[in-house]
Amino acid sequence: MSLNTYRQLLIVWHSRTGAARQLAEQAEEEALEVLKELGETDQVSIKRLHCDQVQVQDLLDSQAYLFCAPENLGSLSGAMKECLDRLYYEVLDRLNGRPYAGLISAGSDGQGALRQLERICTGWRLELAAPTRIFNFDAQTPEAIQAPKTLSEEQITQAREAGGYLAALLCL
Repeated sequence: MSLNTYRQLLIVWHSRTGAARQLAEQAEEEALEVLKELGETDQVSIKRLHCDQVQVQDLLDSQAYLFCAPENLGSLSGAMKECLDRLYYEVLDRLNGRPYAGLISAGSDGQGALRQLERICTGWRLELAAPTRIFNFDAQTPEAIQAPKTLSEEQITQAREAGGYLAALLCL
């Protein structure tokens, strides 16, 4: 059953090595496929923005969110954290109940970034639509940490599932 109102999924991303960017791209691609399959392309849109480009109105105009970011030194990347800090108070109590999911690229852990993202989204009173996924690249040396990353087939599938799921939620 489709609503008679226009809806939007906002995918916010930041990446240093390409992993989180690829996660966002794959999620967007599958979200668009799901909308086509459901015949909802006129009612639901997908907007993918680098975290530096996101404005208050982008958050307010969206009914669901996917955050794709790397973990750096046990936290969300500085650029993603700055984005969320910059917008936090302007949208506080204005996004309540909207669904979100997160995709974290990590060298070895990802839990710190996961906790940080979930705390911020809890403060915004967003509803976790699917568990935040951590994509571990087992990078332990400076060279491996800084090297460009390529998603595995399994990681591509998981990123696509997240995007497709959020798009489908907006079609209910």
